[in-house]
Amino acid sequence: MSGPGEGHINPDRARFARFKDLPRDRPVHMLNLVRLRDQARYEDGRTATGAEAYAAYGRDSGPIFRRLGGSILWSGRPELMLIGPEAERWHIAFVAAYPSGQAFIDMIRDAEYQRAAQHRTAAVADSRLIRMAPGTPGAGFA
Repeated sequence: MSGPGEGHINPDRARFARFKDLPRDRPVHMLNLVRLRDQARYEDGRTATGAEAYAAYGRDSGPIFRRLGGSILWSGRPELMLIGPEAERWHIAFVAAYPSGQAFIDMIRDAEYQRAAQHRTAAVADSRLIRMAPGTPGAGFA
């Protein structure tokens, strides 16, 4: 959960409950937009940049993510907010695929993942995590 003056970092209980109420047996794509802190904020006072802390999160959480069937479908580096608030800038953007909603829940509940997530919490200034039902790629926009 985010503290006063901070952006959206972790889901609150109510939204996670809503996530769990959605179908758990279907594939899920998660759009991730991440803005990093200049300096990470670790509870134990250790020092690192936001980028270093987020890299540690990726290193430590990656094996759990992959073990549960997760993969990165797309990643990119945001360059310009063409439509939307200019102040809403992102350092990292990617779409993660999970074989099911339950796989995402299992990842979040995994004790090893929870230890890795401390790096994400320390690194992130603001983020968006949007659950999406996969569609069929094609020539149209819908």
